[in-house]
Order: sequence, then C-alpha cells, then structure tokens
Amino acid sequence: AGGGTFDSVGSGLLAAVVLVAAGVAVGQALDDGDSADATGSAAAASSQSEADPPAPLLDGSGAEPIVEVASVVGPSVVQIETGDGLGSGVIYDAEGLILTAAHVVTGASEVDVRLADGTLVDGEVVGTHDATDVAVISIDATDGLVPATLAVGVELQVGQQVVALGSPFGLDQTVTAGIVSAIDRPSQTPGGVVDMIQTDAPINPGNSGGPLANAEGRVIGVNSSIFSRSGGSEGLGFAIPIETAKSVADRLVAGEAVEQAWLGVQGENPTAGRAGALIADVVDGSPADEAGLEQGDLVVGFDGDEIQGMNELAAAVGGRAPGDDITLTVVRGDSEIELAVTLASTEQ
Repeated sequence: AGGGTFDSVGSGLLAAVVLVAAGVAVGQALDDGDSADATGSAAAASSQSEADPPAPLLDGSGAEPIVEVASVVGPSVVQIETGDGLGSGVIYDAEGLILTAAHVVTGASEVDVRLADGTLVDGEVVGTHDATDVAVISIDATDGLVPATLAVGVELQVGQQVVALGSPFGLDQTVTAGIVSAIDRPSQTPGGVVDMIQTDAPINPGNSGGPLANAEGRVIGVNSSIFSRSGGSEGLGFAIPIETAKSVADRLVAGEAVEQAWLGVQGENPTAGRAGALIADVVDGSPADEAGLEQGDLVVGFDGDEIQGMNELAAAVGGRAPGDDITLTVVRGDSEIELAVTLASTEQ
C-alpha cells in the first residue's frame, strides 16, 4: 500500500475532513499549519465506463430546473438508519439495490431503510469497500421502488449546476443546490484517497451516501465528506464519482473482490522546495521497487499530469487498474528522470 501525509489547508486554521453520516466521528483533522501523519492507500478501483453517454432525462429549460431535478431523483432517495447514526442512499436498481457510502454502514450487517414515502423496510448490507467509501444495501423489491438513472459515461464540467439530496441531521428528502467546484480532487476515504467531485452544494452530517445529481436528473456522484472547520457545511463537499461507485458496487453485488492498483510506497509532502510526493519508503518487490524508485525521490508527475503531493499520487494510482503501465516523473538529486511502472494488485 502507499502512504501519505496530508497538509493543513489554511495557514494556522483548524480544519477537518468530515465523513458526513450523522453520528459518525470526524475524520482526519488538519491543524496548526503543520502536516498531520496519516496512512493513505495509493489504491482504489475506478474503472471508467466506455458506454455512450445516455440521452438526457431533463433538458434544463424549465422555469424551475432544481424543482424538476428534485421531482425526478427524490423518489429514489432513502434514509439509512443504523444503531450508531444515520445517512442517506439512492435506489439504483428496481430489484432493490441501494448505493450509499461505506462509512454510513460501518459495522452493520442489517439496517433500517426509510423510503421516500416514509415506509420503513429492512435492509441488508451486501458489501462495503472502505478504499472508495462505497457500499451496497439490498431491500425487498416492490412495485413502488423507483430506481435513479446513473450518469455513467456523462462528462462533467466545472461550473455545471448540481443538486444534492439526502437526510442532513435526519431531515429526510432535503434538497440543496450548487455547482461542480472541481473534478478529480484527491479526497480521503476511510481506507485511502480517491479522486472525487468537489461541490459547493450544502452537504451536512446525514447527507453521506445520498446522490449528487446533474441538471438532467442523473446521479453523477455519491456524497461522502465535507471539508470544514466547524463540522458543518462550508461549501466544500466531496462526492464519489458515479463511475467509481457503480464499478465497485457491481463487484460487491457479484461477490467479487474489488481489486486495487498498488504502487508500493510510503511518502509525505516536502516541507520546502518543489511540490510533489516525497518517497520515504519503497516496499521490497513492489512495482515501485522493480521500476527503480528510491527513498528520497520526489515524484512530480504521473503519466504527464502534475503531482503536487502524496494525496495526488495516491489518488492517481487509485484511478488506475492493476496491470496498467504508467510513467512517473521523478526528481532525484539535480536530475529529473522518468520511470516506467506496471501497477500490481493488492489482491495478489
């Protein structure tokens, strides 16, 4: 596995990455302008769909586009209740399959699921994957279930309008709106780091696992966490891209292992000089070791994309599959070199 150090955001200001399931404790705290040690896995499953983009459900031309999105997606949104708290989810299959965030159902095998019409039904946790913060719940199929349409294969654009739905603080069927603030933003999960969608749509404890939808009424992501000083929404929310969530969910439902790409390093962010991922340790026999990566190397590029820190390296690896060939740009001493690496699997 890879590891990392996560820098504070905002000099000298208390901030935290908060997993937004009501009743779930705050995640990795970042404060005092110093880096806080944390273990980050440079691994996740995130295969992109090659399907053609689906035709739109809504065209966004209505006088109240957010109302239209809420009316289309709302019937698919559920509240998930456990003994330790609550979160949200979205029905994505008429057979009773629900997507949610893994941290919503931590330690639970059975949950209570409150449907959009208020009906309370029993739910079974099919599987969870901490590295991507994805989980699947199953409920008995009924004629009243309304599956959401997933935006697999739909391109995202920074600035596009989005709508978040869920149960913040237990207030079910709550709708908030905003924009896509950034894409491919490295964000911490319970088991690693994943490139996520950043949004300013207000997200609060209880929203975890609920859908983030586009103006067409398609689900583009699963709400996972916020970055906050107070524990409440400050306009920095993060959602698991639907391609990642659906890919992992399919494996969980099939009872298959979720293979994770593996580089085999531990590292941190440099305290001075050029930004990058400073390698502190290389696992013997790992892909990094076989490619010639060494302790003290500074990784500054991944297949031509700039690497600003260990978070970005972990997320870049997490966005690939075992067996992928990638190129690392590395600063070693006064030289900049390129190393060819074949990623392995944590399942081997």
